[in-house]
Amino acid sequence: MKLTFDDVTCGDLDKASKLEWLETNGLGGFASGTVSGIHTRRYHGLLTSALQPPVGRTLLVAKFEDTLIVDGNRVELSANRYPGAVHPQGYEYLREFRLDPFPTWVYEIGQARVEKRLFMVHGQDATVVEYEVQGLCENCHLEIRPLVAYRDYHATTRSNSALNEAFEWDEDGIVSVQPYDGMPRVYFGADFRTCEPTGNWYHNFQYAEEQARGLDFQEDLFQPFVLHFDLANSPKAVVIVSREAIPSHEATGLRERERTRRAALRKHAPAHDPLIEDLTEAADQFIVRRGEGYSIIAGYPWFADWGRDTMIALAGLTLVTGRFEVARGVLREFAEEMNEGMLPNRFPDVGETPEYNTVDATLWFFEAVRAYFQYANDEAFVRGTLYPKLCEAFDWHIRGTRYGIRCDDDGLLNAGAPGVQLTWMDAKIGDWVVTPRTGKPVEIQALWYNALRVLQALALRFGDDDRAVAIEDLAVRAKASFLTQFWSADRGYLLDNISDASMRPNQVFAASLHYSMLDAARIRSVVDSVERHLLTPLGLRSLSPVDPAYRGRYEGGVLERDSAYHQGTVWPFLMGPFLTAYARAYPGSTELHAMLDRFRDHLREGGVGQVSEIADGDAPHTPRGCIAQAWSVAELLRAGAEDVWNKNASRMDLMGDRTKENDTHEEVAVESDGPRPKRARARGAGVTR
Repeated sequence: MKLTFDDVTCGDLDKASKLEWLETNGLGGFASGTVSGIHTRRYHGLLTSALQPPVGRTLLVAKFEDTLIVDGNRVELSANRYPGAVHPQGYEYLREFRLDPFPTWVYEIGQARVEKRLFMVHGQDATVVEYEVQGLCENCHLEIRPLVAYRDYHATTRSNSALNEAFEWDEDGIVSVQPYDGMPRVYFGADFRTCEPTGNWYHNFQYAEEQARGLDFQEDLFQPFVLHFDLANSPKAVVIVSREAIPSHEATGLRERERTRRAALRKHAPAHDPLIEDLTEAADQFIVRRGEGYSIIAGYPWFADWGRDTMIALAGLTLVTGRFEVARGVLREFAEEMNEGMLPNRFPDVGETPEYNTVDATLWFFEAVRAYFQYANDEAFVRGTLYPKLCEAFDWHIRGTRYGIRCDDDGLLNAGAPGVQLTWMDAKIGDWVVTPRTGKPVEIQALWYNALRVLQALALRFGDDDRAVAIEDLAVRAKASFLTQFWSADRGYLLDNISDASMRPNQVFAASLHYSMLDAARIRSVVDSVERHLLTPLGLRSLSPVDPAYRGRYEGGVLERDSAYHQGTVWPFLMGPFLTAYARAYPGSTELHAMLDRFRDHLREGGVGQVSEIADGDAPHTPRGCIAQAWSVAELLRAGAEDVWNKNASRMDLMGDRTKENDTHEEVAVESDGPRPKRARARGAGVTR
C-alpha cells in the first residue's frame, strides 16, 4: 500500500491531526497516532500490548519526544497539545507523510532531510522506529525521550508516587523499564551513544477526540531517560520498543521480513485492482490469534472481538483472500463457545465470561459456515465439527433460548426482552435501548430463512434426511409468513418490523443473502427504494432522512452520539450487501464499479489505508467512530470480489456442484425455495417445540 500526503496537507495542523495511522501485530496489540504527531486519542501510542491475546490491551509506551540537534541548534520533531498551546511544533518541518507500506514522516531542517518510519513486528509485541538523515548534516545529534503510560488502553493516567523511576541498562545496549510491579517489562533496543537518566513527568496532554466525545481527555506521561545518538558517523538511528529484549541490529531483518509479508498479502487479493489489493492488505490488521485458534478484532482502536462482527467479516477477510486456515480457526474458536444454541456476542477484555446478548451472531454463523464450505471445500471439518453445532443451534432456536428467542408458529423467529438490544442496531444509554426492534426484525427473518436452507442443504449432503424434511416444511411456512407480513406493496419495500414501516437498510439482507425469500421483482424494488433513501458514497444510512427521528450528524457526548448511532448514521459495511443485491437486481451494471471506486478516496481520510466504522448521514459524510472497522473492509472485499469483479469461480456448492468459471453470484445463489429434500423418510423429523 502506498499513499502519500504532501507538504500542504502536512502543514495543515487541523487536517494532519485528523489523519490517523495504524500498525498491528496479529496478537491484538497495535500502535497508532496522527500524521501531525499530536495524539488526539487516549488510544494513540507506540506500543499497546494485548497481555492476554487478543485482549487485556495495555498502553505501555505512548510516544517519543525526538529532537534533532544541528550545529548546536535544537529542532523538535514531535508535537503535543497542552491547555492553550501546541508544543513543540515539529509539524512545521514536516514535508511529507506516506504509507509505503509503513507510516513514514519526512522532515526538512535547513539542508538536512530526516526520514522517520515505524512498523510493528507481526507475531511480537514490538514496534521498530527508524530515523535516517540525508543531506548536509555534518554535526548532527538525535535525542529520543520515551514517554511511558502503563495503563489500560481505555483509561488515562496521572503523575503518581507509586511509579518506579529506575531503569536497567545491560551490556548489549538495551535499556528496560518496569514502572509498576506486576506489569510487563519494556525493552528499548538501540545503538545509542549515551543514556541519560531524567525521571520527569510531562503534564496535561490533551486529547481532542476524547474531549469531543465527552470523555476524560487529559493525561500525564512519565519520561524515564534520554537516548543520545551521534549521527555524524552513521546517519541512521534505530529504537526497538518491545516486551522482549531485541537488539537494534535486528531492525533491518525485521523490516524486510515484514515488507515481504505484506507484499505477499497483496498477491492473494481476489482481483488485480489497486483498491482490492489495498483492502486485502488492510484486512490483515483485524486477524488475531486467540489461544490456539484465530479471531477477528471488530475495530480499532477500541473494540475487541465480537461474534456478530466476526461472522459477517469472515468471508471478506479470509475466504475471498484464500486464508482458509484462519477461517477454520475462527469458526472452531467460536463454535466451542456456543451456549444454549447461541454464539457469544462479545468476548470481554479480561477475566469475564462471554456475553450472549445477540440474536443474529448465531444466524450469521450459519452463513459463515456455508461460505467456508463453498470456498474451502472442507467437508470433513464442516461435517465433523461445525454441522453438530449448527444442529444444536437450530434445536435451541426451535424450543427457545435466551431473551425470548424462539421460532413462532408462523415459522418466523421471535426475539426480545425488556431492556436488551439483540440486533446489530444495539445502542443503549443506561436503561434506554435506542432502537429496541423487539419481535421480528426483518433481517433476523432473512437470516433465519437463510440458516434454515443452509442447514437443510448440509443435512441432505450428510444423509440427515429426517432433519432436511422438517426444515423444508418450516422454511416454506416461514417464507409464506414473511412475504405476507413484511412486504408493503404500496411502499415497494419491506417493513423493518411487523409493526414498523421505517425505511431502514436492514431489508437489504433479504435481497442479498445466499438464500433469499424474494423474487427478482421484489429484489429490484428493495434495491431501488434503498438507493433512493439511504445510499451515500460511503455506505447506507441507518434511517431515511425524511423520518422525523433522523439524526444527520454523529457527534457530541455519549448521549448525543449513541442516540444518533442507528438513526441516520452511515455504515460502510452495508455497502457490501447493497452491492450484492444491486448485482442481482441489475446484472452487469457498470454502476457496481462506480460505487466501489468511491472508497478509493476514503482510504486517504480518517484512518489512512483503512475503512471507517461509520460516517455522518449528512454530506459531506465525515468519517466517524473507529478509524478501522473489520466488517467495513470485509464486506467491500467480499462484494468487490464476488459481485463487482465476479471472482467466485470454481467454488464448491453445498450440494456438490462446482460453479462454472463465469457464473455470477446471482445465478448461483438466488434460490427462493432452497434445495429440495426427499420426503420418503419423513417420520416427523426431529423438529420439537
